[in-house]
Amino acid sequence: MAGAGPVPTTEARPEGPPQGDGVVISPMRRRHLRAVVAIDRRANPHPWSHSLFAGELDMPTSRFWWVAREGRHILGFAGLMVTLDEAHVTNVGVHEDHRRRHIATRLLLAQLAEAARLGVRDVSLEVRASNAAAQGLYRRFGFAPGAVRRGYYNDNGEDALVMWAHDIDSEVQLARRAALERSLPWPLRVEPR
Repeated sequence: MAGAGPVPTTEARPEGPPQGDGVVISPMRRRHLRAVVAIDRRANPHPWSHSLFAGELDMPTSRFWWVAREGRHILGFAGLMVTLDEAHVTNVGVHEDHRRRHIATRLLLAQLAEAARLGVRDVSLEVRASNAAAQGLYRRFGFAPGAVRRGYYNDNGEDALVMWAHDIDSEVQLARRAALERSLPWPLRVEPR
């Protein structure tokens, strides 16, 4: 029939919102190391070596590492060193193409939940004095400045701000993390260790 427009279709559309963006936080395994090292090389002026990451994985009772992945693609990583009732965030990195997707937030949520489960009360980390974005992220988790390490970073002599989150198992801190988790655009998915 001349002049008739396109025939309308009645494709079935899924009802409700999508179930997630596919990002899962998983325990880091050796098979992830090549991708983790590549991310760290792009994110940090003094990246860790493959052997250093591998050594960390060889200490399963005091070192806890996660990756953020989408299928088989590694988007980011984070490490935690635990000593008695204290822990230290050792390294966090997110692939440059996946920043602003709440990857670091998800990794920190997993880290702090694991730390609390292990009986940790206080968590520390170092961050470059010039890295306002990272400091803002850490402040949302309840980290506050505690000290300055002068000339800490070898690449340029920049100072490190030492930040602490105290009493991570307190109601205030648990409520803070719950609010951060609720603010994620997709539900947090963490695979068990």
